[in-house]
Amino acid sequence: MGTYYIPRNYKGETRLLYIFSIKSLITTALGAFIGFFFYLMCSMMGLKMVGIIILATFAVIGYCIGALKIPTIVGLPVTKKIGGESISDIIIRYFKFKKSRKIYTYVNTINTDVVDTSTKEEK
Repeated sequence: MGTYYIPRNYKGETRLLYIFSIKSLITTALGAFIGFFFYLMCSMMGLKMVGIIILATFAVIGYCIGALKIPTIVGLPVTKKIGGESISDIIIRYFKFKKSRKIYTYVNTINTDVVDTSTKEEK
């Protein structure tokens, strides 16, 4: 038996500076950009340290949106449906839903018998 070269699984995103993917770097920069306006407002009032803390907080929130995925937790029914998906994908899907307001429902076509479960008093 000889040795074989097994390539790494590179199906994920390209990493920059080990922790940043391209998407997380962009969302971190957007978060820092938003936090920069709060920094400017706080520095005009003489509260530079508060402005720096707010800027860092927005940058961390931007990084979390771009890099983290929702874990699948068995005890929570919501995470069974969206477990393993990126937070940014969920946010984008939410805004697309709010824009179009379309809800698609699927009907079971195998059982076509309709059963009336309402009572005479409800009618």
